[in-house]
Amino acid sequence: MPNISSVSEFLLLAFADTRELQLLHFALFLGIYLAALLGNGLILSAVACHHRLHTPMYFFLLNLALLDMGCISTTLPKAMANALWDTRDISYQGCAAQVFFFLFFISAEYFLLTAMAYDRYIAICKPLHYGSLVGSRACAQMAAAAWGSGFLYSILHTATTFSLPLCHGNAVDQFFCEVPQILKLSCSDAYLREVGPLVFSISLVFVCFVFIVFSYVQIFRAVLRMPSEQGRHKAFSTCLPHLAVVSLFVSTGMFAYLKPASISSPSLDLVVSLLYSVVPPAVNPLIYSMRNQELKVAVRKLFLYVLLKHQCC
Repeated sequence: MPNISSVSEFLLLAFADTRELQLLHFALFLGIYLAALLGNGLILSAVACHHRLHTPMYFFLLNLALLDMGCISTTLPKAMANALWDTRDISYQGCAAQVFFFLFFISAEYFLLTAMAYDRYIAICKPLHYGSLVGSRACAQMAAAAWGSGFLYSILHTATTFSLPLCHGNAVDQFFCEVPQILKLSCSDAYLREVGPLVFSISLVFVCFVFIVFSYVQIFRAVLRMPSEQGRHKAFSTCLPHLAVVSLFVSTGMFAYLKPASISSPSLDLVVSLLYSVVPPAVNPLIYSMRNQELKVAVRKLFLYVLLKHQCC
């Protein structure tokens, strides 16, 4: 076995060798990051400031925007700093913190998307029982369960991953610290310690995925039976954005963590990681605002309020 060395820092993947391309990557990431913060911040402000949006669906959407902001803030700032200052290093503690917070936000988001599927299922398939099944207390409990489950999930994987001895250096083939890339650096016999948590995670993700699929099968069956075209349009306008977000999130995330090693390559891993860690937080506000008339009206009123207040002052 190679000598097990104590690692005090990790080296993240460098996007480019030339200074011009590094600055280009910095500018690109900065634009994406600011767009994600702006879009999710508008959703937060619109839901918080408009009484008409104080409903379970928008309460979950507010939580989703918070998680998206946290997720993208965990990965991109360090990548931007490395590109700007032409560095690759991240401390051991910083890497562990990055893994913890990324897993926390991304797993809590997945659990929240499952709760949102349940909310849409009750709203469309059992509308007469919606008030009793999805009240304010139930919404708070489901959101708390999503955040709490994400915290426990991240604690489990972070503790397991960083308890492994490392035998293969400290170069991480990714622009942020990611569990699969850290595991590649671990000793071969120690790698087996992660099998148990990995099986548990896959089982949990699969159960949530089956629940989401079942919910939407029932939802589409109910929508297609609606006699009113306006009712079908309203139902689709609230369900399709959520379904698009779930599809993007699940497909890219599952491919990133479950793809066979035979097709793995640094460039493919980089593209996939961007698709599931950067793209969803940036495009989720756009997806929801495109189909949701109430949210578009609320954002428009918010802009008018800010503009009028600025003119008055």
